[in-house]
Amino acid sequence: MNESVLDKTIKAWQFLYTQGFIEGFGHISVRSEIPHQFLISRHSLGLKVSAEDFVIMDFKGKKLHGVGDAPGEFPIHLEVLAARPDVNCVIHYHGMYSTAFTTTTGQSLKPIHLMGTLFHAGIPTYPDPKLVSDRTRGAALAKALGQARAVLMCAHGATITGSSVEEAVAGAFLFEENAHRACLSATLGQPVWLADDVAQQAGLELIASRGPFRRVWSMVEELDAQIKSQTP
Repeated sequence: MNESVLDKTIKAWQFLYTQGFIEGFGHISVRSEIPHQFLISRHSLGLKVSAEDFVIMDFKGKKLHGVGDAPGEFPIHLEVLAARPDVNCVIHYHGMYSTAFTTTTGQSLKPIHLMGTLFHAGIPTYPDPKLVSDRTRGAALAKALGQARAVLMCAHGATITGSSVEEAVAGAFLFEENAHRACLSATLGQPVWLADDVAQQAGLELIASRGPFRRVWSMVEELDAQIKSQTP
């Protein structure tokens, strides 16, 4: 695995963990430069992380290198990466706010804030709450995702994709922020979702500018610098 990409993956993990996205449940994967292989965070990984905490797997589900076990839901990553050649990073986590929209009737999560318009193309829901622990379920999840940037998992969590580590991390951060804002709106009254055409225009502008991805990644870099300054 390219050392630069591995370094970014370590920084991403630290950020997701400290932001409360992981906390024992969740994982991140990155497509390898070697065809049909990917890097994924090992099972039961905590905040302290090094290069040895990631394992290499192939697209047949076989662990090739690394210490420790792959997470039980590695088929999420395998099948999404296999189905979507445009995706190079996948994040799965158990979002408190986003998942609430899969356990409530009458409301479907949509863009309600400017940064949420990154998901203007739609937020599908995978209906099965069970662990995605085999390739059949992984393929069903990838099918539910389709060409979207994210997919909710009913009473379970969310899976976010990106063309890079930076894009996927920003996507997860802003996806959950949009869901948080929507939950707050729902406590005050009827949420006012952005109109589809407005969301599309705003989202395409944000994606073209790359501004949200750069801004969130600067937060990742800042945290990494803080961690390194505190390390003896």
